[in-house]
Amino acid sequence: MTGGYHSGLDGLLDGRRLSPVQRRIAHYLSEHLDEAIFLSSVELAERSGVSQPSVTRFAMVLGFAGYPELRQALRPLVLGGPPEESLLEGAIDSEIRNLAVVRERLAGLPLKELGESLAATEPLPVLGLRVSCGLATTFAYYARRIHPEVRLLTHGGSELIDGLHAARRAGAEWLLAVVLPRYPAEVMHALEYAEKLGLRIAAICDKAAFPAEVVLDAPVGDRLVFDSHAAPLTLAMALVEAMADAAPLRTQARLEEYERMTDETGTFVTGDLP
Repeated sequence: MTGGYHSGLDGLLDGRRLSPVQRRIAHYLSEHLDEAIFLSSVELAERSGVSQPSVTRFAMVLGFAGYPELRQALRPLVLGGPPEESLLEGAIDSEIRNLAVVRERLAGLPLKELGESLAATEPLPVLGLRVSCGLATTFAYYARRIHPEVRLLTHGGSELIDGLHAARRAGAEWLLAVVLPRYPAEVMHALEYAEKLGLRIAAICDKAAFPAEVVLDAPVGDRLVFDSHAAPLTLAMALVEAMADAAPLRTQARLEEYERMTDETGTFVTGDLP
């Protein structure tokens, strides 16, 4: 490592009283900073031989809100230039790689089969809490265009339990859950309850080993302060497409009816925007 790397890192570490675990992280950074600036907190923890929470605490000891902020501060030491530009470019490159991973694995994903199953279940409950709420809402919005009854569950507590119970009583056989990091404990409890009700569970998440009958997994972008979800969103839209293909006549009829309704009510702006 060059002297410039050392001086910059030493400036962050100067005067800090580190625990033995934190010293292991600091030592790894000192020896491998050119690689470490591209690692996630989980990857850095594995290579340093510590736990992921230890990496977060290490960043906080250095005065940062979390590991992404520390990584942002370290990158200019290696890459040079404005940290915001380097960070953003790295985040976009990371998402491109994530999408490439999904593309390479596409043939092995059970999209067609799951699309057929979700198209056939009525109602179709869709679950997503906290950060997963946005993707679950987007999926449900489009799924409603082609499916007779989609029930969106984005609130926790007893309301979530009520929603699962009501969906099962109404005839639901499947539950689609969007579960992206960080994983709310409430979601895991809800999925356990859903299984007890007899619901079959499909999940859009970032872990292939997620405890669900069918898993569509895609990596999330972790280069910015908060995760980005380009790859999981792409999988979600591919699943809507598979649902549409599973019931083509129904899909065509519902889409035509929707277009007539939006034309009659002036839902959307026609022509160019002013």
